[in-house]
Amino acid sequence: MKKIQKVVNVVFFYVCSLCNAQSIEVNLWNGTIPNAINNSEFKEIKVFKDSILNKTSQVSVPTITIFKPEQPNGTSVVIFPGGGYKHLAINKEGYKVAKFLNNLGITAFVLKYRLPNNIIMKDKKIGPLQDAQEAIRFVRRKAEIWNLNKNKIGVIGFSAGGHLAATLSTQFNKTVYKMKDDVTSKINFSILIYPVISMEDSITHKGSKINLLGKFASKENTETFSNEKRVSTLTPKTFLVHASDDKSVPIENSLQYYLALKVNNIPVEIHIYEKGGHGFGLGKSGTSKSWTSSLINWLIENDLTN
Repeated sequence: MKKIQKVVNVVFFYVCSLCNAQSIEVNLWNGTIPNAINNSEFKEIKVFKDSILNKTSQVSVPTITIFKPEQPNGTSVVIFPGGGYKHLAINKEGYKVAKFLNNLGITAFVLKYRLPNNIIMKDKKIGPLQDAQEAIRFVRRKAEIWNLNKNKIGVIGFSAGGHLAATLSTQFNKTVYKMKDDVTSKINFSILIYPVISMEDSITHKGSKINLLGKFASKENTETFSNEKRVSTLTPKTFLVHASDDKSVPIENSLQYYLALKVNNIPVEIHIYEKGGHGFGLGKSGTSKSWTSSLINWLIENDLTN
């Protein structure tokens, strides 16, 4: 009964809260950005809708936007918007998600990560992972300042952002830049929404693969960034959401990741919806609309809303 009442309380707070989340955007890297090629002619392209940044591309200077809830519970989540490693759907899969999490008492961080491009990177395939690792270290370094629990730091990724979240989940300990301290980028939980998981041609999102690895990706790079093959006993517990009618990112991506987690005895929950297509964000008409309620239940069951 107590757990049922807790679910009711959290859902009520989410539905009724009029929380005006305070946010601040800061540069992710303090000083030189690793792996960067300076190109003054390469400018970020921002698309605004109703005075809100809706979409952005050609990101070369990564930032992190901090959304603080009125009543933080110590849990934090770094958000990776999707966009096929070509652009970032930073409002639908970033800012709106941050406000949803704030209403649950979770401190949220929207990562505007670098999009892989040979013009601005010495090695484009590791650029997003460098930013993802540093984002987790950024949060962990400042956990005490924001009253965050260092053992309750997670990520949520959408589409290609889901691929980045899964790559971080399976390769958090891969050295991709020179560290100035020993702060770990290991996360405690992962939430993957219609994620690109694999780089294998049979199920990958081809645009994401080309943008990250190039048109002629080697077998080695394809294997390295096929996250269903990188799962280990160190991979964090995971919540997965996908729609069966997703025509952009086949559901097999989530299914294969789920099976790999299960084989490695990693706690995992998966929600497969009949309808929803791709890019439904926090939900739209169709069976995928209820996934946020399922996520709230999962967060409660895993003591991430206390």
